[in-house]
Amino acid sequence: MSVAFPEVRVGEPLRYESLSVFPLFTESNGSVDYLLSDEAIGEKLLTVEEVSESGSVPDLLVENKGEIRVLFIEGEELVGAKQNRILNTSILIAAKSKTKVPVSCVEQGRWGYKSKFFGSSGSHSPSKLRYAMKASVTRSVKAKQGHRSDQGKVWEEVASLQDAHGVSSATGAMSDTFDAYEDRIAEFREKLKPVEGASGMAVAIGDKIVGCDLFDKPSTCRKVWDRMLSGLVFDVLETKASDKQADASEVEEMITTTSHASWEPTNPIGEGEEYRAEFEDGDHASALTFEDSLVHGSVLSAV
Repeated sequence: MSVAFPEVRVGEPLRYESLSVFPLFTESNGSVDYLLSDEAIGEKLLTVEEVSESGSVPDLLVENKGEIRVLFIEGEELVGAKQNRILNTSILIAAKSKTKVPVSCVEQGRWGYKSKFFGSSGSHSPSKLRYAMKASVTRSVKAKQGHRSDQGKVWEEVASLQDAHGVSSATGAMSDTFDAYEDRIAEFREKLKPVEGASGMAVAIGDKIVGCDLFDKPSTCRKVWDRMLSGLVFDVLETKASDKQADASEVEEMITTTSHASWEPTNPIGEGEEYRAEFEDGDHASALTFEDSLVHGSVLSAV
């Protein structure tokens, strides 16, 4: 089965230290109307909370009180309630609906209420963590066990992140590592600003392409650009410096391979259709579509 990917043009990369960000351009401006989760939370149109008073680590309850759909993006972090979580997959929440969404814990040492509702941290998972989660979710989906991650592996990646960057956290919270490196994250954001008109980004560390995210419209890409950079900073800092750099042809090859993959449909969470694909080199991809429009497609490589 194939997914209708738009034609993609790879732009000139932005480079800082060993990180290269290639803006991706498409002709499509997207026809799906939605807010991003942080926007909807900020406007008090959407709430995210534990599924019950006792809670459930791999699930959260989302209520969209608004008249417009809301998009959650795989790997984005939600903070508060009984422990911080990240989204296991991209999800389009229908207007005026309640939906149970699959998540992974990124704060192993806390299980007690900090707040009733979750907020957006404004951070996005590093590629290593996101890849591990995407691979395990794909295995779970194939086994007909839902969008479950390997929670132990997620905790392992969070602990590794903290060890690599010398961060001590009383509750093992991924967010504490981001807070400790706030200045470095701001530095990368200043050097790698959003590119006007880009609908996506492909990312390389040194000469290795580590991932690609494509959205249905430039406005979405612009809004999530800084958030997605936050996690990538740690991938860069953990990688040995190299003068080697990836070029556009390698990004084009990844996009072509992904767009022609043998996609398998899954049971989606929320609205739209979801597809997943695996590759012989170990890459993992997913695509969320709505009425034949690609809302969010991503492919990740092992870092």
